[in-house]
Amino acid sequence: MYALYRREKLQYVGLASNLRSRLGRHLRDRHHDSWDRFSVYLTIGDTHLKELEALILRIVKPAGNKVKGKFAKCEDIRKKFARDVRQRQRQELGSLLGRKSTLEVEVDFGAKRKAVLAKYFDSRRDLRAQYKGRTVVAHVRQDGSIRFNGKVYKSPSLAAAAACKRKTCNGWRFWKYERAPAIG
Repeated sequence: MYALYRREKLQYVGLASNLRSRLGRHLRDRHHDSWDRFSVYLTIGDTHLKELEALILRIVKPAGNKVKGKFAKCEDIRKKFARDVRQRQRQELGSLLGRKSTLEVEVDFGAKRKAVLAKYFDSRRDLRAQYKGRTVVAHVRQDGSIRFNGKVYKSPSLAAAAACKRKTCNGWRFWKYERAPAIG
């Protein structure tokens, strides 16, 4: 990632695999008068470079960038999750107060129980967690189940408990997921 500046003010942010060639083009394109120095930012791995560039473009809004930055294949599941939690709370409250619910409460905890993440993910995702100084990796499968250490779990908490080698663990807080697939 690189940035072009003019008098200490950010003018342009971009990505380049061949920086020398890219800066040479900037000396001949529409940016040729707009910068007097540049900075290069190196990272370990390029997994989230496009998202980082998009974030900088959306926050700083450099004058030389025409595109405001897109987050490729990202979805924010917090709203959907919050809506589902509120719906479930209303169902439980109605049940406690003796009201009939128009929504069916899923009570089947047998083998046919759907994976908890099934309604939030429709493709494979990697989950990561930091535990005792090491990175733990699990995979959300297309059906929403979580594969960790060769075993399949129906909920993030069960997978987190297995990763921590404990009886229980809050998997919703334990796991983090990558929002976009790795580049390359």
